[in-house]
Amino acid sequence: QEYESRVGPATEPPPHPQPTRRKNLEFEPLSTTALILEDRPAYLPAKSEEESQRHRQEYSEMVAGAKRREMKEAQKKKLSHPYMRNTRRARELWWQGVPPSVRGKVWSLAIGNELNITPELYEIFLSRAKEKWRSFSETSSVNENEDCGVSLADRESSLDLIKLDISRTFPSLYIFQKGGPYHDILHSVLGAYTCYRPDVGYVQGMSFIAAVLILNLEEADAFIAFANLLNKPCQMAFFRVDHDLMLKYFAAFEVFFEENLPKLFQHFQNNSLTPDFYLIDWIFTLYSKSLPLDVACRVWDVFCRDGEEALFRTGLGILRLYQDVLLQMDFIHSAQFLSRLPENTPAHALFSCIANTQMISNNRRWNQVFSALMKDGLKETDKSSSNSPALRS
Repeated sequence: QEYESRVGPATEPPPHPQPTRRKNLEFEPLSTTALILEDRPAYLPAKSEEESQRHRQEYSEMVAGAKRREMKEAQKKKLSHPYMRNTRRARELWWQGVPPSVRGKVWSLAIGNELNITPELYEIFLSRAKEKWRSFSETSSVNENEDCGVSLADRESSLDLIKLDISRTFPSLYIFQKGGPYHDILHSVLGAYTCYRPDVGYVQGMSFIAAVLILNLEEADAFIAFANLLNKPCQMAFFRVDHDLMLKYFAAFEVFFEENLPKLFQHFQNNSLTPDFYLIDWIFTLYSKSLPLDVACRVWDVFCRDGEEALFRTGLGILRLYQDVLLQMDFIHSAQFLSRLPENTPAHALFSCIANTQMISNNRRWNQVFSALMKDGLKETDKSSSNSPALRS
């Protein structure tokens, strides 16, 4: 209009180019980077197949480069924090316990975000969860229309089970129960996760992990840490109830159990008390249900630093701490004791026992022992497959 006010209207307006149809792309371009994949307007020469292929290759390289830069920046940011430096002083700080004021930030850095979850993605799955809840309330209860046994392929229907479990999460704190300040947040984080990972769904114990994260992080950051934490190999094996993999973890645990506490190990063997009777609950909740909250947070500190090995080392530390008591108990009383540890478990004594637990067996560390068990399992699988009548035929 400004141009026409100076030079006057054109006699014939230029023809408007007809909008071209998009290619059948797998996604809608959200940035100028992705425009290289688009067709040219109709009034320009069309791309040749070679040019289109070259543009797809260039786009892939641009995306890969951006991801590398993002990961490099995240790693640089991670290493800039004093707790993330690989120094003796940093390891001592972890062991002494991360201050509550920075614990959430440090945990987020240590857990990472390999899944590349954003707060916006959390809002998307939270909206989906809320829609499910609305549909459930309209139909009274999902269990009236569906079988109670939820398949592994689709566990979004486990949303209604979350309500039952939240009331049992840290009941003595009275902050996650209905009417408490963190009830809705915990409900939202767990609901969003069941929609984000319907193949996993909701499993008892998740509420404790999410609750601990919520106490230390903002809602969206807690969800990001929660999803990435549950994506770790050990947690995924337990929450997806991968029996074969769980047995490998139990077998590795028993290797170090016998190495560190041979007398108690033999006592458990004589009473047929296997690790699954007590380890499952400990791993499912990362000790946040079994230990006092402040002690559990210190266990989390070491877990974030050392990975899954710290979980099993903590289990051995607990057994060492109560070894004298357990040696006097039979199967039933031992199982009951380990499922409900004393509420006044002393942090100093426990961490002293954990420190005295050596995670070395025949000059092999935890990951080497576990890897060897995994290889042995694969060999047995191959042997059984080769002996299968169906395969021989």
